[in-house]
Amino acid sequence: MNILNKWVPMLLLASTAPAWAQVSEAERDSLFIQEVEEQKAPAKVLHAEPLYIDLIRDLGARKGEREWNLGLGLTDNLSYDSYEALIEYEWAPVDRLGLEVELPFTFFTAGAKREQGEVPSNRLNSVKVAAQWSFFVNEKMATSMALGYINEFELSDFGSFGNPLITGNVYNPFLVVAKRWCRNYHSLVYTGPVIGQDFNSKDWHYAYDVNTSFHYMIPGTRNFIGMEVNKTFEENDFNMTLRPQMRVGIADHLMVGIVGGIPVSREGERLSSFIRLIWEPPH
Repeated sequence: MNILNKWVPMLLLASTAPAWAQVSEAERDSLFIQEVEEQKAPAKVLHAEPLYIDLIRDLGARKGEREWNLGLGLTDNLSYDSYEALIEYEWAPVDRLGLEVELPFTFFTAGAKREQGEVPSNRLNSVKVAAQWSFFVNEKMATSMALGYINEFELSDFGSFGNPLITGNVYNPFLVVAKRWCRNYHSLVYTGPVIGQDFNSKDWHYAYDVNTSFHYMIPGTRNFIGMEVNKTFEENDFNMTLRPQMRVGIADHLMVGIVGGIPVSREGERLSSFIRLIWEPPH
């Protein structure tokens, strides 16, 4: 495609508000997708990604991409309330490969009619390191697939921090399959086993996660609304939580994601909420 044919229409649309207003939603969306997908090689498909169980990096990540995340959440449990906080850094050292380091914290408080002894100790839950490789990216099919692995070094709570420092390990390989339907509808499946090892008791814990999501992206933007469904299968147990969510751009390279949590089959947990602040520095 001749570069003038590609950019001149976009510059004209951006320079005159009345002209932009006359452009149809389909044309605006086409220009935005073109900007994301055809800006440079290698191929990349625009996908709406879930906000609660987020990906390591964009599917089809390009070298030099990076992102900071700050997350805050509240969960109403039957015997106590828990507050989540996380800081996360993602980057792509080479095309198609994403890496991540995350520090997730949990703080607990007792309710007015709850016993203080029932409340767990505050903690830095773990140090998470992860990698994700997009092995299939097809722009014509609007489909991407990736394999990844998360390793989680579990830490002792603040009451006994450092005695020992690392209490266990969690091994989590996963598969991601995402597809964009037409221009604005997005679906994604994130699935894999979660294997936990307790160093003190020598016990092993096994579960299997299936996280599905469906989003509608507002034409010509990266804003979306949608639903994420988190499902965990364990021996003689099944948990599922619905997470309605939305993402809104609030400044250049800065977005905020808002997530609700509605447990469908989860013992001991009631409603929850989560906010994710997302900053993608230019590269």
